[in-house]
Amino acid sequence: MTTAATRTADRPTVAYDFSRLTKDDLFLFNEGTHLNLYDKLGAHPGTHHGVAGTFFAVWAPNAESVYVIGDFNGWNKRQHQLRSRESSGIFEGFVPGVAVGTIYKFHIESRVNGYQVDKADPFGVYQEVAPRTGSRVWDLNYEWQDSAWMQRRGGYNHLHAPQSIYEVHLGSWRRSPDDPDKLLSYRDLAEPLAAYVKKMGFTHVELMPLTEHPFYGSWGYQTTGYFAATSRYGSPQDLMYLIDHLHQAGIGVLLDWVPSHFPNDEHGLGFFDGTHLFEHSDMRQGFHPDWNSFIFNYGRNEVRSFLMSSALFWLDKYHIDGLRVDAVASMLYLDYSRKAGEWVPNRYGGRENLEAVDLLRRLNSEVYLRHPDVQMIAEESTSWPAVSRPLYVGGLGFGFKWDMGWMHDTLRYMHYDPIYRRYHQGELSFRMIYAFHENFVLPLSHDEVVHGKGSLISKMPGDQWQRMANLRLLYGYMFGMPGKKLLFMGAEFAQWSEWKHDESLQWHLLQDPMHAGLQAWVEILNRTYSGESALHQRDCSDSGFEWIDCNDADRSVVSFCRKGDAADDWVLVVCNFTPVPYHNYRIGVPFGGYWKELINSDGAEYGGSGQGNLGGVEADAINTHGRPYSLNLTLPPLAAVFFKSPRTI
Repeated sequence: MTTAATRTADRPTVAYDFSRLTKDDLFLFNEGTHLNLYDKLGAHPGTHHGVAGTFFAVWAPNAESVYVIGDFNGWNKRQHQLRSRESSGIFEGFVPGVAVGTIYKFHIESRVNGYQVDKADPFGVYQEVAPRTGSRVWDLNYEWQDSAWMQRRGGYNHLHAPQSIYEVHLGSWRRSPDDPDKLLSYRDLAEPLAAYVKKMGFTHVELMPLTEHPFYGSWGYQTTGYFAATSRYGSPQDLMYLIDHLHQAGIGVLLDWVPSHFPNDEHGLGFFDGTHLFEHSDMRQGFHPDWNSFIFNYGRNEVRSFLMSSALFWLDKYHIDGLRVDAVASMLYLDYSRKAGEWVPNRYGGRENLEAVDLLRRLNSEVYLRHPDVQMIAEESTSWPAVSRPLYVGGLGFGFKWDMGWMHDTLRYMHYDPIYRRYHQGELSFRMIYAFHENFVLPLSHDEVVHGKGSLISKMPGDQWQRMANLRLLYGYMFGMPGKKLLFMGAEFAQWSEWKHDESLQWHLLQDPMHAGLQAWVEILNRTYSGESALHQRDCSDSGFEWIDCNDADRSVVSFCRKGDAADDWVLVVCNFTPVPYHNYRIGVPFGGYWKELINSDGAEYGGSGQGNLGGVEADAINTHGRPYSLNLTLPPLAAVFFKSPRTI
């Protein structure tokens, strides 16, 4: 053991020659199959031969030398040198006296061109509050109280379970009432967020990226700390408290995770050891033109270990119930957002990123092997086949995929003045051609209410009443359609302005009965979706859906049934996309008897005109739409109406 405890004039103090890394760790890391790197690399406080300190390890294969610098040594770049570990590219060592809370970085001296740089720890679990960029020695000990949730969460995350997701940006959901510029902490937000989500009937919260990011305006999508929860809202334990509190309230927690690109800030992963270590060296492969950021080299074994360990870290250490993987399409295609000549084909001459495909398939396989009760969700915006299908049939292995096509088609349709909607009926019906090719989530996400796109309510045509009615109709149609649901915060009460990441939501709007009515409509939609098995049990199966009539374009009406596992468990959904009420509108149904009106978006309590069917309709033995019975209905203006089959009332 080498213990040069005091720096001399001619040589640095060398960290204790002690390792937490076994030969197996090194082998698996360099092979690209190490899944627990967060327990090995980075900073780990502990003791060695009775001496308290911290073990440091960092991957920098092209470094000539690596030093740990920080508060403990006055940021001296020559005092605590780490030792190179065989041919692994890892530098490591134990520094006595370094305690939890110590700020540190790695000073790297490259073999290439004399490059020197101070880097934050790629495996750091807690960073300084931006704009400072140092890493903080920390432990992740926490006494979880969510064992009941963890034991049963598989049932809540199942394909057959209702999943209505509330997408949240923590820094702008709600701010301090005393100071609108002050961010609330994870702990401050825990109780009000859990209470609100529970009241509204959402089953899950999806948190926009909480991985550490230097630029707050990136919303977390430009990640530098793939193992660090952003310190803007508190400590790692504070985030654990928030997740724990949500779990105890029976609410699942999904996290946005961004393996598609990372920023080029000097303290981050880019050009880490004087070479393009994490990213491709060829900028046709390693630089993303859309986001001015680096692209991971998915073919490099150590990068694969890094990314898979990051994904599993959030599931293992933070009890996250699933990851929404951002910008999957940008990973899958080598020519994504590139012109001819600006990209490098794969070894077969194609545009598919074979290394990224392999990484995603292996990642999903490992996640579901270790955590079969979570979900992996792909934000994939193209027609890449079998994204949410198992590996054994050639799929990518995700559990769900966002249905971006539905989102774009439906919002485009809703934007039309109702007088023109008759010419665009196909934009509503087209989805059912492909609706069961994947396991879909229907998203109305943050991407649709930023960058000049306007809020959802502002996209709706007509006067204020019609806009509100259109939005209630949109949500009713969405909750009637097969697929899990996702709604971005603020949309549930029709925030008028675009979302702004540096402001609180406009909660004062709920003093207006129209906004409060819309909020009440979203709440009853959530309750109905969760309470009626026909609306969720077969979200991902064509056996759970049947058109009644999708061809009444002249009156802009669509009608369909949702079906549960029980043979007679049906819910009828009828949507009138015009501001004209229709009386004596006949709809074919499979069963006779009394069809109860479950919910009606035109109800006065939701801000509607109060028209409807007086609680339900008795079916007549009149063959309509090829079915032996039919209902004579009143269809309110710009409204969605749900009816329950008589055999399951």
